[in-house]
Amino acid sequence: MSVKPKAREKKATKRVVQRKPLYARSVKSGKAGQKKLLVAEPSVAYKVRPEEMLLPFNPEELVSRQVLDAVFVMASAKKNLNRDSVFTRPEVVDFILDLVGYTEDKPLWSQTILKPSFGGGEFLQAIIRRLLGAWRAQHGTRKRPDVSLLARAIRAVELHHDTFSATRSVVIDTLQEQGFSDEEARMLADQWLDQGDFLLKPFEGVFDYVVGNPPYVRQELIPAALYGEYRSRFATFYDRADIYVLFIERALALLKRGGVLGFICSDRWMKNKYGGPLRGFIAKEYHLKFHIDMVDTDAFCSKVTAYPAITIIAREVGCMTRIAVRPEITRPSLQKITAALMAKNVPVDQPVYEIGNIANGVAPWVIDRAHRVSLINRLEHDYPLLEEAGCKVGIGVATGADKIFIGSNEALDVEADCKLPLILHEDIKTGRIAWSGHWVINPFASDGGLVDLKTRPKLAAYLTKHQAVLCARHCAKKVTDKWYRTIDRIYPELMKQKKLLIPDINGSMRVVYDKGEYYPHHNLYYITSNDWDLQALQAVLQSDLFAFLMRSFSTQMRGGCIRLQAQYLRRLHLPLWKDVPSKLKKALLQATAKQDAESRNVAVSELYNLSEDEIKTIMTFTKGMKLFSATALLASPKTSSKTGNFSDLSSMTSLKTFLATFAGHCLVTSSRLI
Repeated sequence: MSVKPKAREKKATKRVVQRKPLYARSVKSGKAGQKKLLVAEPSVAYKVRPEEMLLPFNPEELVSRQVLDAVFVMASAKKNLNRDSVFTRPEVVDFILDLVGYTEDKPLWSQTILKPSFGGGEFLQAIIRRLLGAWRAQHGTRKRPDVSLLARAIRAVELHHDTFSATRSVVIDTLQEQGFSDEEARMLADQWLDQGDFLLKPFEGVFDYVVGNPPYVRQELIPAALYGEYRSRFATFYDRADIYVLFIERALALLKRGGVLGFICSDRWMKNKYGGPLRGFIAKEYHLKFHIDMVDTDAFCSKVTAYPAITIIAREVGCMTRIAVRPEITRPSLQKITAALMAKNVPVDQPVYEIGNIANGVAPWVIDRAHRVSLINRLEHDYPLLEEAGCKVGIGVATGADKIFIGSNEALDVEADCKLPLILHEDIKTGRIAWSGHWVINPFASDGGLVDLKTRPKLAAYLTKHQAVLCARHCAKKVTDKWYRTIDRIYPELMKQKKLLIPDINGSMRVVYDKGEYYPHHNLYYITSNDWDLQALQAVLQSDLFAFLMRSFSTQMRGGCIRLQAQYLRRLHLPLWKDVPSKLKKALLQATAKQDAESRNVAVSELYNLSEDEIKTIMTFTKGMKLFSATALLASPKTSSKTGNFSDLSSMTSLKTFLATFAGHCLVTSSRLI
């Protein structure tokens, strides 16, 4: 039965609190212009009281009790689920603050800065020092700022209760060291620091700066109710997006016109499918000013598995982005990089370059030098996508319980028609198939449903023995009567198809041909085609050109390997097989048969009509791999001298001289070229 508004307001008045509650909505009171708060009380007891937490994203909406419970559980957890134990190095903190423009030569007390998920306070302490330094730079050391002047200068939010309390004490100590009394320090800490969920909390006004290292929390660690709430509020919470993507969207929305965001976090959203909505969001009204690749640098005080980048994004119109790659993490080095990134013109003596129009709708970002991007754009314009050229990309089977579903033929004591020979990543590490003898159980019938275990007694006995483990998997909990399924459906006909196998983690674009004998495991991608000869396609995919493309599209891991995904392979462009001249088809097949890199690159250069400049671009990019051979240049199209291409094969001597000189130049100046 519905409650009349007046009665509900009267009842709510009894629960009005003085401090800011976590989840509340404002309701009109009897007097004009005044509002009171309705507080949602949690359904279970918590270490933290609701009135010690913060308001939701929209103060006009009452968040459900289930969401309230989920937030309290995360806030009160014994172990913080985000990255608070991973501290950003002080040099990197100062680097980010410099790049966003939060510097002591500005009246910072009259500006506002926001720090989401403040963790151990590494950013907060630097911000406080700069804020007070800016005041002293203008007013001298004798005149101390009034607390009221500083009250709105900083806002910082942290969800985890114990982390909040510990860092609050650090902030108070820092302020006392700067000359504030205990009462003043506590007053400022209470004004600046809020405990609650940054993604649900409302803010008064917008900010000049937002900085930090957003948390890394996988979707499966977020309680269901809170997960649903995030999904309903954030358009960027798409596919397998990590929670840091939501932090970026929320932070950007809180910027003033002309405000600047500076985050250090994983760079995967820039290229992966799940980052599409965020890339589109940025392309509409924001400007990617700076991008600094921090992979393989010591940006944090401890080792992390993420592949970080620093992104500086302003709420302004702009299309040019300045790039720096893996700077040395020392103060002098970072100060030089800062000066180069912010200079009016890009200095020629610094490893910084500038490109335009990186943010282009939802499309993955190709953050590279202009001539490399130009080559990629030309190929995308001239040739159809891989799957439009008659190829299909897929990934092998994930079982959710490899120790049960995968084993030797003898170990898997099931009916013969319920298992298939399985090929693993390790089986092709030499570039050829060396099958280890593994098999995989196929619990599916030909119609796509699960087999009736009553008709397969040996399979039933084997699976029932492991039923407890199989039922504990996420895919089994969703549909309990299908407890013995693999995560992915198995298609036996795939085993019999000719296919190319490509490892998901790849250092040198290993591509192996399977003539139709094995089923691929989940760490192998496969390509099938009814149009292309797969052994000819193998030569194309193993070429330096495709190594260049995949390194441009993919996220890079520590040690120089790349992690492939189906979405990256599908971005590749390929001529139609029917349009390839017979002579070139033969050349591709011979290159594969001989495993001859030089012949392969020659044929691929001709296949894509690569110009001399385009080949030089590839040579520069792949300097750590094999350089294109001299004869690859000879395969470039025969055009006029205006294009810079070689017009006939009589230039062999000059080409060899050119390549020798150019290769030497690459080695001498490699740090500048990349």
